[in-house]
Amino acid sequence: MPEYKYKAQDQNGKIVKGRTDAADASALHKRFHDEGLTLLDATPVVRKVALKPLKKAQLADFARQLGTLTKAGVILVKALDIVAHDESIDAYERDIYLRLRDRIVQGVALSTAMEELEPTFPSLFVFMIKAAEQTGNIDETALRLAEHYTNENELEQQVKSSLTYPKILSVLIVAVIAILFGYVLPQFEEMFAEMESLPLPTVILMAISDFVATKWYILLIVVAVGILFGRIIVKLPSVRYQIDKIKVKGKWGKLTKIIYSARFARTMSSLYEGGIPIYTCIDIAKNTIGNSYIESQFDDVLKKVSGGSNVSDTLKDVDGFVQKLSSTIKVGEETGQLGPMLESVADDLDFYSRQALVKLTSYIEPVMIIIMAAIVGFVIIAVIKPIYDSYATIGKGA
Repeated sequence: MPEYKYKAQDQNGKIVKGRTDAADASALHKRFHDEGLTLLDATPVVRKVALKPLKKAQLADFARQLGTLTKAGVILVKALDIVAHDESIDAYERDIYLRLRDRIVQGVALSTAMEELEPTFPSLFVFMIKAAEQTGNIDETALRLAEHYTNENELEQQVKSSLTYPKILSVLIVAVIAILFGYVLPQFEEMFAEMESLPLPTVILMAISDFVATKWYILLIVVAVGILFGRIIVKLPSVRYQIDKIKVKGKWGKLTKIIYSARFARTMSSLYEGGIPIYTCIDIAKNTIGNSYIESQFDDVLKKVSGGSNVSDTLKDVDGFVQKLSSTIKVGEETGQLGPMLESVADDLDFYSRQALVKLTSYIEPVMIIIMAAIVGFVIIAVIKPIYDSYATIGKGA
C-alpha cells in the first residue's frame, strides 16, 4: 500500500506527525476518525532513488509475471504488489514496482506511471501497455512483451557467451607480452650489451623491454587515458555516426544488416500486434536498432509514411536493412496480413541474426591468435638473430 506522511490533531489539540500505510487518502481519514484523531494533512511519500533502465531479463520477468497474474484474474494493484514482494528481485526493482502500485492506487494509469519513471521502462514497453489499456488486453500484451524481451535477452547473452573466448585470449596476450617484456627479455640484456652491433628488430625489442620494465607506470597511465579518451570520443554524435556507417558498409556489413533488420522487425511486430498505429510503430522501432546511421534515415521514412506511402517502399531505400525485410512487409500489405508477416520475418531474421553473430565473433578468434603468434614470433626472431649472427662470426673467425 502507498505510504503517507501525515499531520493530525487529537482531542486535546495536540499535533501528531508521522508516516503510515493506507490504501488511499479516504481510508486514511477513516482510520484516524476511528482513532479519535482529526487528519489535518496527508501527503503521499515519494521514494527518491536514482532511476536507471531495467535490464532485458528484468523486463521479461516483470512482463511475464504481470501477464500471468492479470490473466488469472488478479487485479492490477494486487498483481504489482505480488511482483514487488518476489524474493528473487533486487531492491531497485522492488522500489520501482511499489512506486507503480502506489501511483495506480492514486488513480494514475500504468503506462503514465511508467512514463514518470523514465528511463526505467523503454518506450516500446510503455507504448505497448498504453495501447493495451485502451483495448483491455493487458495480460496478452504483457505476455507478448515477455516473449519479446526474452528473445532480446537470449540474443544478448549469446553475444556475451561468444565473446568469452576472445576475452580470454586478450588477457593471455597481455599476460604473455608483460612476461616477455618485463621478465624474459631483461635476462638477455647483459649478453646483448657485449655485442658490437644488434639487428634493428633486437634494438626495438630491447628498447620496448627496457621501457616496460622500468617505466611500466607510464604505460598504464597512457592506456588508462587512451581508454577514457576513446570512450568520450565514441560518444560524440558525429564520431558515433561514422562508426555506425562503417558497420553497415564495411567488410562485415552483410552480417550487421541482418542483426539490425532483426531488431527492427521484432520491435515492429510486437508494436503492431499490440494495436499501435503503424506510424508510431516505426517511430518507436527505429530507436531500438542501435545504429545512428540507419536511424538518421528514418526522418525521410516517417515523412513518406505520413504522406501515404507504403511501409515496404520506404524501408526498401533504407541503407542498413536486408531486402528480405521490405519484401516480406510488402507481401503483408498486399494480403492484409501485415501483423503475421512482421512476426514471420522477425522470427526468420532472429534466426539468421544469431547465426550472423556466431559467424562475426568466430572471425575474432583467429585474428587474435594471429596477433599473438606475430608478437611471439617477432620476439623470438629478435632474440635468436643476434645470437645466431654472433655464432656465425665466431665460426668465420675460427
